Amino acid sequence: MGSLMHNFNERFHFSTPSTLQPDLPLFVYLPGMDGTGELLRSQINKGLSNAFNIQCLAMPAHDLSSWDQITEKVVGLLRSQFRRTRPDMVYLCGESFGGCLALKIAIDAPELFDRLILINPASCFMGQAWLHFGSHLTGWLPPPIYALSVMGLLPFLAALGRMARSERNDLLAAMQSVPQPTSTWRVNLLREFEMDSHELSRIRQPVLAIASTDDRLLPSAAEATRLAYCIPNAKQVLLPNSGHACLLETDVNLYKLLKDHDFLTHPKPISAVA
Repeated sequence: MGSLMHNFNERFHFSTPSTLQPDLPLFVYLPGMDGTGELLRSQINKGLSNAFNIQCLAMPAHDLSSWDQITEKVVGLLRSQFRRTRPDMVYLCGESFGGCLALKIAIDAPELFDRLILINPASCFMGQAWLHFGSHLTGWLPPPIYALSVMGLLPFLAALGRMARSERNDLLAAMQSVPQPTSTWRVNLLREFEMDSHELSRIRQPVLAIASTDDRLLPSAAEATRLAYCIPNAKQVLLPNSGHACLLETDVNLYKLLKDHDFLTHPKPISAVA
């Protein structure tokens, strides 16, 4: 049994954080740098699980795939899920690192989803000089110093005062679950990620670009403005006072944001009983 679980955790897979509800629209969550998919949990009971059949991508902790390889693996997972029947409505939601992956999938396999949600996508990482410099250092740090540097990153990753203690602990645990070589590799992927306005203009699905105004890691508000300008059917939503890991904040409710910005599908009319 242990061997089977180990093999499962060493490949890309979808986890189900709530009860399977195949009659509801499918919500596919692509996680940030931690790659666990665990950090969506705080949003599950805020209405999200009542509206969607939720699947969270989990990436192997030691995976060193390229962007093209990761995209191919996730597209393959989705296609295998849709082999029998494709849900009427599929939402693709990418946060931070996962936002870059969502954009890749949007270009390579647009037929697999109907609506795209981008939450503080790291698609603007390339232009941040201080992150370039810092990311080069991570691979050279001795393991004990690297472990301390992860803790030092917390104030940049999150508005800690807006999070419950349990959410702060979950964020730290998720960050510490990524081995140093994997973290360095994923940062390198972000450093080379680039998608120009011409490519973005090819995305035709409705897109909601959600950005935190107090993101200390990335200029997420400016990036949301760029995405909303370049993608034909996109609009931006700004979260005042929120940090990069906004979904862990007590006052942020993703379901309500989707509802307030008319991004939920309208329920099918119930046939009148004869």
